[in-house]
Amino acid sequence: MNRLILMRGGGDLGSAAAHKLKRSGFDVVIAEIEMPLVVRRTVSYAQAVIEGESSVEGIAAEKAGSMNEIGKILSAGRIPVVVDPGLTLVKQLNPYAVVDSTMSKKNRGMTIGMAPFTLALGPGFTAGKDVDAVIETKRGHFLGQIIYTGRAIPDTGIPEPVHGRGEERVLRAPCHGRVRHERDIGDTVKKGDTICSVDGMPVKAPFGGTLRGLIMQGITVKKGLKIGDVDPRSCKAYCYSFTDKARSVAGGVLEAVLHHLAPIKF
Repeated sequence: MNRLILMRGGGDLGSAAAHKLKRSGFDVVIAEIEMPLVVRRTVSYAQAVIEGESSVEGIAAEKAGSMNEIGKILSAGRIPVVVDPGLTLVKQLNPYAVVDSTMSKKNRGMTIGMAPFTLALGPGFTAGKDVDAVIETKRGHFLGQIIYTGRAIPDTGIPEPVHGRGEERVLRAPCHGRVRHERDIGDTVKKGDTICSVDGMPVKAPFGGTLRGLIMQGITVKKGLKIGDVDPRSCKAYCYSFTDKARSVAGGVLEAVLHHLAPIKF
């Protein structure tokens, strides 16, 4: 039986889903863009594109540049990460399922017939039309729910509060330019500390806490892009592990895949 899952996007939610699928016995391949814009780099397999490898909670990913390398990495029990934003490898890989986990809030080329089972995370997709199923990603009563008809709750554009801190915990680029780090993920910061700069303009901590996310050093960003995340709970372990939201969404992905597989004898 084909147990290969192709994930499109290796950010924190997609990585949590890939991790859970891998631990549950599936082979997983992650397709990414050439320069990932992930903020929570310490829990995102997309970082393997930049650093060659990435490890989160005991499961490692490794960058692959060919079908032969993909096979070797899978045989080693790791997750291959390939630069393939257009999913050109679908026909060669012939996966059982394709999961769009880019959280881009719009359909960028997913079609319901590209694999026996297709799945997407969050808003921007219609279950039963664009993909077979959609997983709810908004915190609340329906987080992690499998949607087989219709769409996920629309994106509000407002970050979900953590200990009463909402929009203010998100660091955004003050202008267009190149990012330079002053602090790193896991650092304890005080209100007013300079975390990074964009084209020489400082980005300061809005309150005291732990720097949980920070976009890659040296990357060029647009004004207003999310480039960091300060966690008011001041727990360093949160910087290196999946969130409760990520685990819930990952559980929904695994359940959806197993539900689709249920009529097939293992």
